[in-house]
Amino acid sequence: MFGRQERVAILLLIAVAIAVVAAHIVLTQIGKEPFASVYSDQVADGTLVSLSGSIDQATVLNNGGHVLLTIKNVTVFVPATVAGSRAFTKGTTIFLYGTVQTYQGKKEILISSVDDIREIQ
Repeated sequence: MFGRQERVAILLLIAVAIAVVAAHIVLTQIGKEPFASVYSDQVADGTLVSLSGSIDQATVLNNGGHVLLTIKNVTVFVPATVAGSRAFTKGTTIFLYGTVQTYQGKKEILISSVDDIREIQ
């Protein structure tokens, strides 16, 4: 059937698969919080950040339903695929995670998942 080397290789592959699945489960439970920095103007592009505050302005863009939020003078870009049918109302307090990017010379936060925005009651 299988030689000794093949059995060792198969066992190693199974062990690696188990380790990857376990790491995925643990990281999913931990969430993004330990890996995110609080947003500031000095944060580099590509950094995962968190931001909380009240929505000062919410604008639905004409080109596909993307949403631009302004929170504490920070622009937050919510793609249409993330925004979905969700309504963002001025004055609503939210907490979010996103990636910093520079668009047309101005820093903004890009939201990548529906789970990255939650309303604070």
